[in-house]
Amino acid sequence: MFHAITQDDVYRIETQRLWLRWPKLADASAIATYVSDYAVAKMTARIPHPYPPSEAENFVFRTRKANSDGAGVGLVITPNSRPHEAVGAIFLNPTEADGELEIGYWIGVPFWGRGYASEAVAAMIQTGFGLSSANKVIGSVRTNNPASKRVLERNGFFYSHESTPFMPARGESHPVHWFALERANWLARNPSGHSADTDWSTAIAAS
Repeated sequence: MFHAITQDDVYRIETQRLWLRWPKLADASAIATYVSDYAVAKMTARIPHPYPPSEAENFVFRTRKANSDGAGVGLVITPNSRPHEAVGAIFLNPTEADGELEIGYWIGVPFWGRGYASEAVAAMIQTGFGLSSANKVIGSVRTNNPASKRVLERNGFFYSHESTPFMPARGESHPVHWFALERANWLARNPSGHSADTDWSTAIAAS
């Protein structure tokens, strides 16, 4: 579904303050530190808690393979002043519905409240609509996570519906709110095909 350029590990996205790049094995320690915090894990469906010692390395390998296979785009989020410091991650994956992508993301607790998630989501939407044939991006957030809801709403997502899916890492079902952004609505907000809130370029070869 994605343009072949995303399948090369030199692919990255640059925003005003961030780099979104392929994860590396050197990121495993930081990833493990941040997602071991229950405040992060509890809002996700698939991050286990306690976090197994080897899981961060497995995450890196799985994400790199999915990227190289063109099965999705998974990137770590880093400050552009410290591009080797992973502080979060963001993903776009096809759903079972034709032409639809699902977005997911997390940010380490020390970096909450800085707008990093909103900036990263804006950039990944550009990748979703600019480098794939997708017509819609969807995302879900737990009903007790207003901060994540605001991230999606700031980027033009509209509330769709509520459901109560089973969350494998939580071992039970939790209510979530679903949001959706259609390509046509995104283009109406960004006629040039770029985010109005960030100054960034995509498909840059890492030096």
